[in-house]
Amino acid sequence: MCTALFWTCGANKANVSATAEEEPILYPEEKHFKNVKQLTFGGNNAEAYWNFKGDKLVFQSDNKNWGLGCDQIFILDLNKQQDSTKQTLLSTGKGRTTCSFFMPGDRTILYASTHLAMDTCPAVPVREGGKYVWPIYPEYDIFEADLQGRIVKQMTNQKGYDAEATVSPTGDRIVFTSMRNGDLDLYTMNIDGTDVKQITNTLGYDGGAAFSADGKQIVWRASRPRTPDEIKKYRELLQADLVEPTNLEIFVANADGSNVRQVTNLGKANWSPYFHPDGKRILFCSNHKSAIGFPFNIFMINVDGTGLEQVTHDKQFDSFIMFSPDGKKVAWCSNRHNGRTRDTNVFIADWVD
Repeated sequence: MCTALFWTCGANKANVSATAEEEPILYPEEKHFKNVKQLTFGGNNAEAYWNFKGDKLVFQSDNKNWGLGCDQIFILDLNKQQDSTKQTLLSTGKGRTTCSFFMPGDRTILYASTHLAMDTCPAVPVREGGKYVWPIYPEYDIFEADLQGRIVKQMTNQKGYDAEATVSPTGDRIVFTSMRNGDLDLYTMNIDGTDVKQITNTLGYDGGAAFSADGKQIVWRASRPRTPDEIKKYRELLQADLVEPTNLEIFVANADGSNVRQVTNLGKANWSPYFHPDGKRILFCSNHKSAIGFPFNIFMINVDGTGLEQVTHDKQFDSFIMFSPDGKKVAWCSNRHNGRTRDTNVFIADWVD
């Protein structure tokens, strides 16, 4: 579900509101959404994930109006009136962060950060040999922090990339992506960081995993280089701490990594998956319908690969969808209603089946 980088020019709430009035916050085709509400205004706000109670969201932002140079972790309390000019910072403010998630009890969060290795933002490669790439920062480790921003535990300390951690709704296991074996594979561990187990072992980028509501299944995005040229290119980029996220498909498996099945075979980039509460459907982000790389929209598909349905219809970007614990609402991030800027904001809506 995690690892995305966005670039934008900041815009304040007043300017966005003035021009965004002419833009839809809900498209007529979006029959699964009702009562849409925008929660952030300006900057790049992404990966907003619910707490266990369903009244808070933790997210990452690079909003320059908050004095940020690159992504840091913040919290949105849905019981309080939101002030878009300032949010509660949960990360250290140093380095770059990604992929935050609430721990059971809602008193602490997980997130990945480079702050132990650097105070400033690491460089962001955009293209390598003319291709769009994602950086896989080897300085990333996973930390647990309280809601006052204090680090209470370092969850990983292996050499290389450790990030993209999410927590099972049952509160017992964490799934994350690691480079500790020389490839980008999925691992699980107990909620206290013990009993680390590798659960994927096929060459390619396995990342952005999430559990089903009952904790029995996982869904994730994966690249699968197969030809000699594809394998060579993948390994060369990995040696440079890069991946090319332009050929990803959605996979599911049991939570222990057994019974792996490929769900999509759409081509292009299919990523940021999350289970529908019924465990029989998956929502994910994709640009497979685009001839030029965008827009990205959210789609829904049965776990057996049938019944593909388009859920969102923005002209630029919709992604990072997650259901609230009671299954009644969704949170996601979108370029809609942004005053024709490049801002990505957090939205919530009632879900209609």
